[in-house]
Amino acid sequence: MPVKIRLQRHGKKGKPFYWIVAADARAKRDGRYLEKLGTYNPNTNPATVNIKLEDAVTWLEKGAQPTDTARTLLSYKGVMLKHHLNGGIRKGALTQEEADKKFAAWLEEKEGKIQAKKDGLSQTESDAKAKRLADEKAVSDKRLTDAAAAEAEAAAAEATEESAVEETQVADAPEENAVEETPAAETTEEITADEAPVAEAPVAEAPAEEDAKTDAAAPEAEETKE
Repeated sequence: MPVKIRLQRHGKKGKPFYWIVAADARAKRDGRYLEKLGTYNPNTNPATVNIKLEDAVTWLEKGAQPTDTARTLLSYKGVMLKHHLNGGIRKGALTQEEADKKFAAWLEEKEGKIQAKKDGLSQTESDAKAKRLADEKAVSDKRLTDAAAAEAEAAAAEATEESAVEETQVADAPEENAVEETPAAETTEEITADEAPVAEAPVAEAPAEEDAKTDAAAPEAEETKE
């Protein structure tokens, strides 16, 4: 019976979650399987892969053929390397201790790479968060600056309006004085008119002076006649 190591889809719509299984090559993708070897969750960063190392190696030694995606995941967890080292041990090219030492060194290096990637992602996330906070602060500062500018502009406009009103009041003030002074001019004219007869009084007294002169001249004339 040909056996394949492949992925079986589970999880919700839009968030797939896979089982890594050993199944009959003739079975449906999500049908019955012979053994569950691990899980694969692509929704995390980095992806989460859990595999039963020895069980997967055993199926490979039995002739199971992994699919391309399954082979990538098996290599990611060192299953393919372990299978290769076991082959070297069977051929006598390596001892068990040498194989175990090489596999341990590979695992340590792999863990270092994974941790470095996690640290890089954490730093990237931290930088992105800091940038997001800085952008939000910049937007907030701009909003406050715009509000202050608008308030200052409104205050300036109000001050300009008040200045214009005061200038208008000052411009209207002389006209009011002129209106108030008009009755004074009329009063002066009335006073002048009332005083006019006083100036004409000497003209009215002229006949009296002439009569006095005539009266004074009359005795002289009478004396002359005598």
